[in-house]
Amino acid sequence: MKVFLKKDVPGVGKAQQVVNVADGYARNFLMPRGLAVPATEGTVSIARQHAESSERREERIREHSEALAARLAEHEIHFRVKAGETGRLYGSITTADIAEKIAQVLGHDFDKHWIQLERPLRDVGPHIVALKLEGGVRGRVKVLVEAEEV
Repeated sequence: MKVFLKKDVPGVGKAQQVVNVADGYARNFLMPRGLAVPATEGTVSIARQHAESSERREERIREHSEALAARLAEHEIHFRVKAGETGRLYGSITTADIAEKIAQVLGHDFDKHWIQLERPLRDVGPHIVALKLEGGVRGRVKVLVEAEEV
């Protein structure tokens, strides 16, 4: 039986999709719980429209993220922090710190979850930080950590 999913169903499909499932599964599980409705011509056309608009939205997000990644690749983020004689920082630079500096450079918010950092930066010098932006776009930004003169 073809059904139109109203919500994501693990192992079956995502919301707004038309999927083929066993009749009993549809009648006894999906429909009583409000997870799906029978796929009619109307629901299929609605599903198609939702899929098209979703694809356009994802494409816009991906294009925006690619432009953002290209823009960040041109910039170098600078930090001046207290450090010991060996070049080890007294504190550390976290994803939140890097996101805040990037937001200042860009002029708008930047989500700290887009920054992929295994552990906080604790050494003076240049660091290449990986980014995973919306739409699966990956990028890099150069972070330069300098010792603050005391």
